[in-house]
Amino acid sequence: MEKVNFYDSELFNEQAEKTFLLQKNKIKMLLPDVDIQHVGSTAIPNTITKGDLDIQVRVYANQFAKAVELLSNLYEINEESIKTDTFRAFKDDATNPPLGVQLTVIDADFDFLWKFRDVLLENKNYREEYDNLKKEYEGKSMDDYREAKDEFFQGLMETPEFKKYVK
Repeated sequence: MEKVNFYDSELFNEQAEKTFLLQKNKIKMLLPDVDIQHVGSTAIPNTITKGDLDIQVRVYANQFAKAVELLSNLYEINEESIKTDTFRAFKDDATNPPLGVQLTVIDADFDFLWKFRDVLLENKNYREEYDNLKKEYEGKSMDDYREAKDEFFQGLMETPEFKKYVK
């Protein structure tokens, strides 16, 4: 059973930002017209993180297939993640910190990671609730944590703060 561990994001912020900028530049060389967002816990100061870096690459539908092809040359496809016509996940465990890249079609079903980040940045209570959830799962099953995290974010999608981003 894979266990989950969390750390103070301050331990990772500087390196995460450096790695984000480096990866953003690499992606922009291949896909100059895409929107690249630093998402996940390392994008939110003073939170708890697993210590990985998450990047969301947002493309228009007509760019998706080419973006999958080009990002596959940079990163390993994350076989544990879902694959759809509008979402693909990649990873690079060799970067510092380890990297997850989520490719999404703009305004499609999975184009919400940047919205979660912004809602958490705006609302201290949601950040505290999310950090408390992480503390509850410290050292426990990664699968159980992911299930609880999914429930948390499903609830976040029902908030007025999140709904203001929905078209």
